[in-house]
Amino acid sequence: MGANLKIVGLVGAGAIVGALATMQLQAMARNALAPLPLEEIQRLTEVFETIKYHYVEPVDEKKLITDAIAGMVSGLDPHSQYFDRKSFKEFQEGTSGRFVGVGIEIGMEDGLVKIVSPIEGSPAFRAGLKSGDLITRIDDAYVKGLTMDQAVKRMRGEPATKVQLTIFRKDENRSFPVTIIREEIHTQSVRAKLMDGGYAWVRVSQFQERTLEDFARKVTELYAQDPKIKGFVLDLRNDPGGLLQGAVGISAAFLPADAVVVKTKGQEADSRKTYKASPDDYVLRSGDALKRLPAALKTVPLVVLINEGSASASEIVAGALQDHHRATLMGAQSFGKGSVQTVQPLPGNSALKITTARYYTPADRSIQAKGIVPDVWLDETAEGNLYAALRMREADLEKHLVNGEEKPDAERQKARDEARAKLEEDYAKNGNKPVKPLPEFGSPEDFQLAQALNRLKGQPVLASKTGAERKAEKTATE
Repeated sequence: MGANLKIVGLVGAGAIVGALATMQLQAMARNALAPLPLEEIQRLTEVFETIKYHYVEPVDEKKLITDAIAGMVSGLDPHSQYFDRKSFKEFQEGTSGRFVGVGIEIGMEDGLVKIVSPIEGSPAFRAGLKSGDLITRIDDAYVKGLTMDQAVKRMRGEPATKVQLTIFRKDENRSFPVTIIREEIHTQSVRAKLMDGGYAWVRVSQFQERTLEDFARKVTELYAQDPKIKGFVLDLRNDPGGLLQGAVGISAAFLPADAVVVKTKGQEADSRKTYKASPDDYVLRSGDALKRLPAALKTVPLVVLINEGSASASEIVAGALQDHHRATLMGAQSFGKGSVQTVQPLPGNSALKITTARYYTPADRSIQAKGIVPDVWLDETAEGNLYAALRMREADLEKHLVNGEEKPDAERQKARDEARAKLEEDYAKNGNKPVKPLPEFGSPEDFQLAQALNRLKGQPVLASKTGAERKAEKTATE
């Protein structure tokens, strides 16, 4: 049982990748309502009254109503959601890239919070925290046993309040406390660096309100360091998506003006649109951040890295660049979240996020429940795929939208069971020690990045011998 739990924990992040859906923050069109189903509404009222007066303990009436609304929405598909006041605020923080906290990008290692990178200029950065530091305690709470979400909530709070972190620094073999004063953090969804030989790596971890500005700034800095960059690797691995405009803008940075990036098709007229590589379709605030990008970006050789964790907005970018033959896609078949969610604010600072359309690539390929298939399949490491078969994809989610009749994927379930059994066997052979985690993206040990650079350099690529496409579902008539 212990082995099962530890192995599930290693791949759990992939299971929630679809939760960050691609958004259009706009009001939904209001059509004339059809007649209400009065008999069903009366039944709902009777159930409410029965619970209120006969349940074993007093119940909160407002909570009953909220739970009823949440249940109604959750029955639609995995990405439609009702937000109460608190969850709507958290959702807005996720898409805006602003929150109050200490300012670190984190992961998990051996049950502890691992600092992947302190955000430049943040309280954690100023306090001297480093990549690789482990957080063992948050105030009086031990991190061991907490989920990542629980740890994050403990580190966030109100501005100007204090939180004490206990840090274990492995390379110095010592623990020490650090008291940090929380402040508003502006996350950076783009990382970039020059690689050996005149090549560049740019990683987009999520599509937020400032992603285009961050991307333009990072790319401009790269060209200032080397005006003759020979090739780019655009890294979209484990990018769960975010704002649609960000995806259109990143695509526009590499595509000709007015090239089609993505199409949406739904029931309402407003949901049937074509988005192009035009400022009208990607500028969220005043000013076009892409104007200052070097013209060479439109023609520089390009490789895009994707994997099972690349979802929604990142799939839009990958699909657009693939359809326009602008890039070589390498990695693994993406998540397959090809549905559009619209956010409708409601009274009381609550909101409804509801699926309103499906996404289609410029060549009219549906992304939903299939994803984007790479041109070159890559294993996760030189030793093969450690966790790929275990990761959830859109087609594995309950109540996901289908594109027609869908048959159960018995082969995929069999592969997942076999991969889980092998990991548990290796875990037992290793004396129940944690399985070696995958290398950090962009590190010298990043096998897939090395293969992408080989592709750009015209050198041999160690392509996967086992990667196989998950077949598309039948396409529905719109």
